[in-house]
Amino acid sequence: MKISKVAVIGAGLMGSGIAQVSALAGMQVKVYDNADLVRGQSLLDESLARFVKKGTVTAAAAADARARIEFTDDLSHAVRECDIAIEAVFENLEAKQEIFRRLDELSPTRAILASNTSALPITQIASVVKDPSRVVGTHFFSPVPMMKLCELVRGKETSDATLQVAREFAESIGKECIVVNRDIAGFVTTRLILTLMFEAARLVESGIATAEDVDLACRLGFGHAMGPLATADLTGLDVVKNGSLNVLGEGDTIEPAEHFLAPQIINDLVAQGKLGRKSGSGFHTY
Repeated sequence: MKISKVAVIGAGLMGSGIAQVSALAGMQVKVYDNADLVRGQSLLDESLARFVKKGTVTAAAAADARARIEFTDDLSHAVRECDIAIEAVFENLEAKQEIFRRLDELSPTRAILASNTSALPITQIASVVKDPSRVVGTHFFSPVPMMKLCELVRGKETSDATLQVAREFAESIGKECIVVNRDIAGFVTTRLILTLMFEAARLVESGIATAEDVDLACRLGFGHAMGPLATADLTGLDVVKNGSLNVLGEGDTIEPAEHFLAPQIINDLVAQGKLGRKSGSGFHTY
């Protein structure tokens, strides 16, 4: 099935980014949100403007893409003709399941239902859908217009056809894919980055090295574009902490290791409101 009509559920940074790359690839996009439409439109318009300013996208291409995107607070309108519906809301299992219940009722039965979750098992999200074979994980990375990876996650009942359509869609919007064949909480990338972030945090917590030096070591020694603690600050330390709880508390495929417990230093920073870039300070000051 060729994807030409995309519905995005959630108008935040991830949702607006998915809408942008889909529209630039020539698809018709409808973005649903019941509270954040103005911010979502602003995020999208600002992102397109930055790409035009950098010369990455022509003004004409940006205008054409913007014209293919519609924002709506009517979920039925957003999904009733879609080929794929991509949920991109916050990491809460109950919230995602409620969305998928509604997608199951309102979307065409041929449509692929995808979740942009970074940690929650797809099998659990799909459990509320009549036909879980059409549910798949499509974990994009922020900022979506710049990050090349899409982590495709197969739930226990995800069909080969669904996975293939999801791959073709991701590749058509310029992404490269890895496939997670076993539906484990945290998948591949979240488990890897949490392990690195938490060990880096423990090094700082123990007084072994400063956050600046730990990040510098990873940039210069391993070629990382950004150190793990700067990445945690960019993600939001509250989001990182919640990701830890999702990996530890959800999933039934393997026992989570003790190293997925967020170090106390992260808990303390979150309690102090030091959440990273969005609050002005975290492991670093901004």
